[in-house]
Amino acid sequence: MTLQPEIMKSVEQLGYRVTVGDVAAKSGLNINLAQQGLLALASDVSGHLQVAESGDIVYLFPKNFRTILRNKYWKLQLKETWDKIWKVLFYIIRISFGIVLIASIILMLIAITVIIIGISSSRDGDNNSSSNRSYRGGPRFFFFPNIGDLFWIFYPDYGYRRHGYNSSRSSQTRESNEMNFLEAIFSFLFGDGDPNYNLEERRWKTIGTVIKNNKGSIIAEQVAPYLDNIDRYNQENEDYILPVLTRFNGSPEVSPNGELIYYFPELQVTVQESTQKSISSYLRERLYKFSEAGSSQIMLAIGLGALNFILALVLGSFLRDPAIVAQFGGFIAFVNSIYWVLLGYAIAFLGIPAIRYFVVQARNSKIEERNSKRQERTKVLQDKDETIQHKLEYASQFANQAMIEQSDITYTTEKDILEQEIEQGDKIDQEWQKRLDSLDN
Repeated sequence: MTLQPEIMKSVEQLGYRVTVGDVAAKSGLNINLAQQGLLALASDVSGHLQVAESGDIVYLFPKNFRTILRNKYWKLQLKETWDKIWKVLFYIIRISFGIVLIASIILMLIAITVIIIGISSSRDGDNNSSSNRSYRGGPRFFFFPNIGDLFWIFYPDYGYRRHGYNSSRSSQTRESNEMNFLEAIFSFLFGDGDPNYNLEERRWKTIGTVIKNNKGSIIAEQVAPYLDNIDRYNQENEDYILPVLTRFNGSPEVSPNGELIYYFPELQVTVQESTQKSISSYLRERLYKFSEAGSSQIMLAIGLGALNFILALVLGSFLRDPAIVAQFGGFIAFVNSIYWVLLGYAIAFLGIPAIRYFVVQARNSKIEERNSKRQERTKVLQDKDETIQHKLEYASQFANQAMIEQSDITYTTEKDILEQEIEQGDKIDQEWQKRLDSLDN
C-alpha cells in the first residue's frame, strides 16, 4: 500500500464523506491520483462506496481509519515510531552545536589557566633562588602586566556573555518561538530551513480553492497569479494553464468571441455545501529569515563565537612553544593534539553565518522578484477590461455545483444488494403513491 498523507488529511478535514473532486480540490492532487488514492484507502480501511442517481461516486470512511491502518500495517507503525525517535535525535543534533561551543570555551579556558599558573609557579620558583631585591625586580614586573593584559582582553566578552545569558533567559518567555539558547546556536549557524518547503502544496491547494469558489468554471487570468510557468511566449495563448487542466481534469471551451474558458466537471460534484473560502490574491513566497532566534540570543551567540575565536588565538600563541607542551604534557598535550579542530570550529562558527547572511539576501531578492510578478498579474482581474468581463460572463454559464444528498444514493456497499433492492422498490412505490394522491386531489 502506498500511503498518501494528503488524501488521508483531506478525508478527515472534509468529514469522512467525500467525492474525488472534493479531495482533489482540498489537497491539490491530480484528479487521477486522488481517485486512485481514495480507492486504495477505501480498500485498506473497509470504506464504502455510494453511487448517486447521477452516476457520481461518494466515498465513505470510518472515523477511526488511521487506527485501522496502524493496526494493519507494520510499516506505518515503524514510520510513526521512527518519526518520534527522529524528533529526539534531531533535537540532540540541534543542541549539540551549542554544547560543543560551550565545551570548547571551557576547555580552552582551563588549558590557558593551567599554562599561566604553571608558568607563574615556575618563575616564582626561579625567583626564590635569587636575592630579595632581584625577586622584586625585573621578572615579576615583566610578567604580571601581561597577565593583566590577558584578562583585560577576556573581560569585556566574559561580562557580556554572563549578562547576555541572563537577559536571554529572562526574555525567553517573550519570544514567540520559545527557542532555548542551545537551539538558538543551531539557528544562528544554519538557519531554520526553507520557509517555502510546501510551496507546491500551497500552490495547488489554492488553485483548487479558486476553481471551487467559482463552481468549477474559470478563466486563465484567475489562476495566473498562482503560477510561475508564465512568460511572454505563452501568456497570450494561455498555454501556461495546461498543468492545471492536467491535474484537475479540466476542459477548455471557446466562447462565440473566440475567448477561452475552462471548466472542471469533477470539481463541480460535492457532498458538502460549498462556501466561498478566503484566499490570498496571489501566491506569496515567504522570505528567508536569517534566524528565528531572538535578537538577544543572536547577539549572545556572536559574543560567544568571538570569545571562542580569541581564546583559540591566545591558546595557539602558547602552544607554538614546544617547550610548554613538553613541560606540562597530559591534558595540555591532548589540547595541543586537537588544537586545529578547536581553531577550525571557532572560524567556522563565525564564518558560516557570515556567508549565509549574504546567501539569504540573494535568495530573498529573487523571492521578492517572483512575488512582484505574481502580484502584477492580479491587476488584470482588478481592472476588468471588456475582454475579461466577457470571459467571466461566459465562464459563469458553465459554473455548476452538483450536491449529492443522502436521498440521491441508489447503491452503497454498506448494505446487502437484496436489502437495497427492497428499499429501492419501496421508494418507487412511495413515489407512485404520492403521484396518485396528487391526481386524486
